[in-house]
Amino acid sequence: MRTLGSLLKVTEGSSKQRNSTPIKMSSIPKMDNIEDAKTELKTLKAKVEKADDIKARMVLEKLEEDEAKKKAQQEMMAYVQKQESCQKQFCQQLDIVQEEIQRLSKHKQDILDKLKICKAELEAKRAETSKLKHKFKIYAQIPNTDVKFLARFKEGEGWRDDSCKSIRGVFTISQRAAVLLQGGQALLTFEEEKVAHQILKLTSCRVSCESTTLDVKPKGIALETAVKFEVQVDVSRKELKVFNIPPSLPEERMKDRLEISFSRPTRGGGEVENVNYNGNTGTGIITFLKPGVAWRLAMKGGYKLNLESEVNVMVRPAYEYKLERFQTSCGLSKRTILLQDIDDVEDEEDLQDHLEIHFQKPNNAGGEIESIKYISKGKALQAFFSEDTMDITD
Repeated sequence: MRTLGSLLKVTEGSSKQRNSTPIKMSSIPKMDNIEDAKTELKTLKAKVEKADDIKARMVLEKLEEDEAKKKAQQEMMAYVQKQESCQKQFCQQLDIVQEEIQRLSKHKQDILDKLKICKAELEAKRAETSKLKHKFKIYAQIPNTDVKFLARFKEGEGWRDDSCKSIRGVFTISQRAAVLLQGGQALLTFEEEKVAHQILKLTSCRVSCESTTLDVKPKGIALETAVKFEVQVDVSRKELKVFNIPPSLPEERMKDRLEISFSRPTRGGGEVENVNYNGNTGTGIITFLKPGVAWRLAMKGGYKLNLESEVNVMVRPAYEYKLERFQTSCGLSKRTILLQDIDDVEDEEDLQDHLEIHFQKPNNAGGEIESIKYISKGKALQAFFSEDTMDITD
């Protein structure tokens, strides 16, 4: 099968030979060959058109891909910028959070330091409170008091007066001023204030002993704070307080059972006027119509109640008390002086005698001594003061 190029070459060669030599009939192409060439040309044209279509489509696809690539690059740049912005914002937020953490850490440390200071102050206050509690704690044994009955009331007469419903007791409690006397010190109480005042003007006193002399320093006495108060106690004649009541019944039923139980004369009870019951504390107050019943039952200390079963409860007198006329006092002792820096050059009693002799002499600015107490080193005594006397105890 001949191509178009070969046909053109044949035609071109034939024209040249026409000028030079005569054409032979045998060298002219046949019509069949020309048709084949046309067909082949047509086929080639179709292939070229198809190739052009493919090329155009590929170019179009390339343009679309380029456009998509460009769009993707733009989106990528936008995301990169957004990432950079987010990173910058994150760094800023991180700096803010770190600053806030540092601020909170500093605030926490300040709070811990303040808490430490407050704890130290609290411990100091507790120690001071404990010291004050111990200082103002009063252990007083109430003495037995003889009671003189002036009249006898008949039952149903004297009890009608409201003033007979309670027994009032008023107790005045006073704490004597005290000073801690330590070893190597002495307390001297003179009969006259002017003698103590003269001794306190001296910076030191030279006391002669058997084999040596002592230089002692006089000092005034600052008394510790003393308290005085009055306790008023009102003991009811008609009311009885009940403890340890088991919560086995409702409140109203319990009141009824208490009234019935304490109304029995066979158990020492009497006619009940009123009943107060507290189920939370298991206590109650029974008010009798006549006085004397409450006191008689209170002296027993216990009573049997008929509830769901028979139970034992504790009974005590019903009373109220209050604190009145609370007073505190402090000051200096006018007739008593303190001698300190005393060396134990002799026995305790002998050295006390030398001190007493020295401070009794008027030429030593002394005078009559009412009381004296010296203790050697290593010991301690508590000295209690009153208005006229001084009492010293271990």
